[in-house]
Amino acid sequence: MILRPPSVPLITVDPYFSLWSPADRLTDIHTCHWTNRPMSLQGIATIDGIDYRFIGNKNADKLPAMRQASLDVEAFTTTYVFEAAGVELTALFTTPILPDDLYLISRPVSYLEIIARPTDGEEHSVTVKLAASEQFCLHEAGQDAVVAEPVAINGLSTMKMGSVSQPVLHCSGDDRRIDWGYFYLSVAGGALGYLSREESDDGMAYLTAEVCVNESALFTFAYDDIESIQYFGQNLKAYWKSVTPTIEAAIAQAHEGYLATMDRCKTFSDRLFADAVRAGGEKYAEILMLALRQTIHSHKLVLDDAGEVLFISKENFSNGCAATVDVSYPSIPLYLLYNPELVRGMMRPIYRFAATDAWTYDFAPHDAGQYPLVNGQVYNKDAKTGELRLGGQMPVEECGNMLVMEAATAVASGDASFAAAHLDVLEDWVKYLVANGDDPAHQLCTDDFAGHLAHNCNLTLKAIMGIASLGILYRMLGREEDAERMLATAKEKAQGFLPRALNKDGSYRLAFDREGTFSLKYNLIWDQLFGLDLFPVHFREAEINRYKREAHAYGTPLDSRRTYTKADWLIWAGALSTNRSDFEAIVDPLWKNYNESPSRVPLTDWYDTVTSAQCGFQNRTVVGGYFIQLLAYKGYLKLN
Repeated sequence: MILRPPSVPLITVDPYFSLWSPADRLTDIHTCHWTNRPMSLQGIATIDGIDYRFIGNKNADKLPAMRQASLDVEAFTTTYVFEAAGVELTALFTTPILPDDLYLISRPVSYLEIIARPTDGEEHSVTVKLAASEQFCLHEAGQDAVVAEPVAINGLSTMKMGSVSQPVLHCSGDDRRIDWGYFYLSVAGGALGYLSREESDDGMAYLTAEVCVNESALFTFAYDDIESIQYFGQNLKAYWKSVTPTIEAAIAQAHEGYLATMDRCKTFSDRLFADAVRAGGEKYAEILMLALRQTIHSHKLVLDDAGEVLFISKENFSNGCAATVDVSYPSIPLYLLYNPELVRGMMRPIYRFAATDAWTYDFAPHDAGQYPLVNGQVYNKDAKTGELRLGGQMPVEECGNMLVMEAATAVASGDASFAAAHLDVLEDWVKYLVANGDDPAHQLCTDDFAGHLAHNCNLTLKAIMGIASLGILYRMLGREEDAERMLATAKEKAQGFLPRALNKDGSYRLAFDREGTFSLKYNLIWDQLFGLDLFPVHFREAEINRYKREAHAYGTPLDSRRTYTKADWLIWAGALSTNRSDFEAIVDPLWKNYNESPSRVPLTDWYDTVTSAQCGFQNRTVVGGYFIQLLAYKGYLKLN
C-alpha cells in the first residue's frame, strides 16, 4: 500500500474490541482504541539476549526500537516488517471479519502471527513477549479492580482478565470503552502470565505472553462480552454464541483453522483489490482496503428472539446512536455486494421501534437507541419529558432512506419478501414523501451538522428515489399496475425538480431558493444504479462539471456553505460520472487527504477540503458507502 493510513487497524472486532496505531511506525506511540484513548499493547523481541521494541513506545528511553522496514494494509490483515540484529520480524495482525460469513463477522477472536527469519545467514535466538493492559477490559484504567486467571484450552496457553464488578450492559454512550466481560490472550507453545498493578511500573495490570520464535508463533486476542446488546428490554448474546457456545471453543477453533482462514482472507482481499482497481483506480482500491474492516467492526451482530439477524451499528463520535437509519443508508453498498441479509439486520430495529406506542409520527424514526442499549430512539429526545422533539426529526431523510434500502436489498438478493412483510408502513412513508418531498420544509437531513435547511434539493431527490423504490418493490411483488403508478409519480416529480433547481450556469442548486449555490447530489446515484432514467444524463454531467470547478486540494466541499466535505458523499458524487477520469478527478483528492491529514484517527468521513484536518467523526460505519463505485461497476442493481 502506497497510502499512509491516518491510523492503522490492528484488532477490529466490534465497537468495543478495537485496537489501532495512530502513527507511521508501530513503535512511535502507544496503541489505542478507535476513540484514540490509550489501549496499550506492548511487544518486545529479544534477539540473542538483547531486547528491542516492535509494538508501542513504552520505555522508549531504555529499549531501542526495531527498524520498521515496511507497512502494508489489506482488507483483513495489517503487515509490519521490522529489522534488527540480523533478524527480520514480520507481524501480521488479522481480524477475519469476512462479510459473507456471519460467524466470522461475529467471532471475537483476532490474530497476531509473528514470523522471524535471519537476514545475515546466521542462527539467532528470538523470543517475543507481549503485554496487554487492563485498558482492554475497562472504560478507563484504574476505574475498577481487575482479576485474571489461567484458562484451560487444549494446546494453548491462555489467560483472561476482566473487571471485578462486571456491570453487564449497564450504560450507553459514545466515547466509551467496555467494562464488562473478559479479555483473553492465548499463544501456542508459549507461556502466559499476569502482572498486577502493584508489580508494574505504570500502575496498570497486564496479561503477558512469551514464546520462542523458531520460525513463527501465533497469538490470539479474544473478548467475551457475555451479553452484547439490550434489545427492547431483552439482553441478547452475540451471534457467534449460537454456533460455538463457549469462548474457549471459539479460541481453539480459531487456532485450528488459522491457515484456512488466512487463505480465505487473502483470496477475498486480492479479488476485492483487483475489482476496485478496475472500477475506480489504484487509489480508490487502497481506500477500500482501509474502509472494509472499519465499517464491519462498527457493528455488532446478534440474533433476536425469533432467530433473525440484527446488525446493530454504533454512530461513532457522532452521538453514539444505535441502528441509525441515516448511518445505515450510506453504509449499505458494501453489504449489497457481499451479504444483503446484513442490510435487513440494520432495518429490523427501526421497524420494531416504529411499531411501538412510543413512535407517534407518520414518518420513519432516526434510530433505535444508543449503543449498546437498543430500546427506542434517543436522538432529539427531551431529557426531562422523554418526548421526541418533532423539530429535531429527519422526516424526508429517513423515509427515503428506508425505502431505498428496502428496494436495493430486494434487488441485490432477488427477494422482496422482507419488504412485503413491512409493506403497510412503507406505503405510509411513501405517502409522507409524496405530500412533503417536492419542496421540503425547514428540516434536517443526514448532514445535520450543517443545520436545518428549507427547500433542500438533496432531500427532494431522496424523496423521489424513495417513491421510485416502492415502485421497484411493487414490480418485484407482481403488482405491476401499482408499480407503474408509483414510477410515474417519481418521474413526474423528477421532471418538476429540474427547472426549479437549475442555476444559470447549468448546474443545480443546494436549495431551490438559492441561485448560484451547489451541493453534492449524492442521492441521485440510485437512479443510475437501478437504471431507472428518471433524470437525464445531462443533469449528472452538469453536476460533475460543477464538482470539478469547486474542488480544493483535498476534494469538493459538501456544498457552497462551507469548505468541509463528507467523504462518503464525495465518492457517491464521483460515481455519478460516466467516465473513469472524472471519477478519479473527484475521488483521488480523498486519497490525498487520508495520506496527508494531520488528524491521526481511523478514517474520518467529515474533513476540511482546504486543510485536510478532521472536522469530526471517526471510525464510522458510513465508509461502507465507499464501495458504491464498485457496486455501480458490477451492475448488481440494474433492473431488467
